[in-house]
Amino acid sequence: MKIPTIRNSRLAVCLSILLLISPLAQIVSKGQETGPPQAATTPDVSQLMRLEKIDVAGGGELITVHAKLLGVPSETEAEWVPLVSILKDTLGDQNPENDRLRYVWPLTYTRPTIKQRVAAAIPFFYTRIGNKNSVSQKPPPPAFDFAAPENVVWEKIFWTALQNVLLDPYSIAVKASTSTYRRNANDYRKSHIIRAISVLTLYQSLSGQSAFSESEMAEMQARLMLTDKMFGGIVDDANLQKYYEKQSTAIKDSRGHNWELLRQQAEAASLRFEPLLMPDGSATHALVWVAKSDLAKFSGTKYNGRFLNIANPWDDKRLLNWNGFVETRYVDEENRPVERGAPGARAVELIPLALYGLDNPRIPMLLVDFRDGYNPKKREMSRRVLNDVTRNFLSVSKFGNLPYFLGRTVFDFVTGRRGMDINQPSRLQTYAQLKLLLALTDSLDPELRAEVNARLERVSLNPFENDLEAEINLARRQYVALVAYARDPKGLAARIERDRRAELVPLEHGTTAEIGFRLLNVLTFGKYVHREQLADDMVDRLNIARRLDHHTKFLQQVAKAKAEIDVGFNVDEVKRSLQFIADHGTQVSGAAAIAAAKIFARTRDEEIRRACLDSLSRISNPKAKNELVRISQNTEFEKRWRDLAALYIERPNEQGPSITASSSSGSPMKAGQPE
Repeated sequence: MKIPTIRNSRLAVCLSILLLISPLAQIVSKGQETGPPQAATTPDVSQLMRLEKIDVAGGGELITVHAKLLGVPSETEAEWVPLVSILKDTLGDQNPENDRLRYVWPLTYTRPTIKQRVAAAIPFFYTRIGNKNSVSQKPPPPAFDFAAPENVVWEKIFWTALQNVLLDPYSIAVKASTSTYRRNANDYRKSHIIRAISVLTLYQSLSGQSAFSESEMAEMQARLMLTDKMFGGIVDDANLQKYYEKQSTAIKDSRGHNWELLRQQAEAASLRFEPLLMPDGSATHALVWVAKSDLAKFSGTKYNGRFLNIANPWDDKRLLNWNGFVETRYVDEENRPVERGAPGARAVELIPLALYGLDNPRIPMLLVDFRDGYNPKKREMSRRVLNDVTRNFLSVSKFGNLPYFLGRTVFDFVTGRRGMDINQPSRLQTYAQLKLLLALTDSLDPELRAEVNARLERVSLNPFENDLEAEINLARRQYVALVAYARDPKGLAARIERDRRAELVPLEHGTTAEIGFRLLNVLTFGKYVHREQLADDMVDRLNIARRLDHHTKFLQQVAKAKAEIDVGFNVDEVKRSLQFIADHGTQVSGAAAIAAAKIFARTRDEEIRRACLDSLSRISNPKAKNELVRISQNTEFEKRWRDLAALYIERPNEQGPSITASSSSGSPMKAGQPE
């Protein structure tokens, strides 16, 4: 059995090469890890972003976020650029309870050219090849459908199975080519979804009335975040709010950790640290500078580049004869920044060394090295090369090869603990955010911003990507096509109607039929979608179904909340949702029954408890009766509530007797009954 030995030796060589090309580190950072401080003054985001609504025939709204791109050339600086469009199906009324979010269009996301497609299928071709300059009259492709997130999961499963069963055994060339193409296509879509999340986050910071409720914003951002997960599309809607809050906290923690880590390391190396802020004041990236006057002062000084991952500036002759960008700033006698002309001000010339992303969960991620353009690219390529070699040519994975699993685990541990920015999580997210930051803010000198943009384009590994100027033109042209599609009665309005007919399928068929329809959809590459016949009562039925879904989600949120129900929520809203569930008990799912039972157990409000029992008695789903039985047998509840639950079991779908606060016997009492 020599093949495993050969493969293992190749793996050892690959891992050794990656360790050798990574710069080794020497210093351990010290100090308290604290979050980045908020900017003293931040731009008025409302002056940078605005919303536009276009009504769609049949009951829909096309909502577009426009931004004023301050970081683009001066001739387009004053113009608004459409960034993200979202379709909301309103059923043609003003009731937000039956609204449904549908498609999201990151307007810079476009269909690639033939040239880009061919290049994206070439293994180990990690570079851009040019821009897409023309746009057809067709509407742009949506990146995600909020109403059918499970489609992404089924698509991933189908393509994974197709790759492993049909393509991989055919030949190494076919396997490598198809796998590379899928990777590039997924990364391209993911990068634009990341930017859509960033745009929505910025818009969320606006003051005043929003086109989206807090729950809708949380749903959109959570769903977009989950597209990166294999089974993210099947996460229950009730868990989206919690997931969004958890991810937002994790991102803030990572930024705070990396802020302090990078600042301490820069100051320990006698370099200058400067955060870069998004328009809402959040620090997503940072620059590290060196003062020209310090080059001679610290010449020959020992340099510790841990977490900085750049070459020693003190013995670099290129900096002594630097011909690149230099920024002049003014400081006082204590090196505090001051305005030019201030008393005691002296000029300091600063040379940019590197630009970092702060969102990486482990260490600051190097994005731009102003002395070595290949430095960040080889770090990003290290992950791709390792994955492509092991997956496409050696056909091994961490879960199917024990020696590789152990070697990869040790390698990841060593590089992570030593602060080596190699084989780390992809720079895809922080690159996408930096591109947006450079477009939305004018905090950087125009010359420096242009240089950073140019270096970012050279670092890009994906042939599908376009540069910033091309993306601005694409966004404008695609928005024109999308608006025309929205105003065409046979365009977006017809698509909404087809989607509504597909939405009726669960109301007409059982689980078995739905699985069959889904299988046909997957096997036909999404071409077949089962839809019900158009009926006069379609809108009315969808209205009830969506409102039931809305109230069920709200009750699940109430049931799972850590805060006291009587304090953390509007009691009238809770009762109204319970009443709606009770009024449509024959159409209610078991999830609503479980939520009502949990609310009953957690609240001390008598009216809410009575509404919970009333709802459970009128829900036809078997789980409702099971919950009533549990309540009637649970000795932790007062006897009067257990008796009332038992009464509802005996006489379902009837109004039970009123409950007084207490009685001497502990039994339920009818209203008006003397004690």
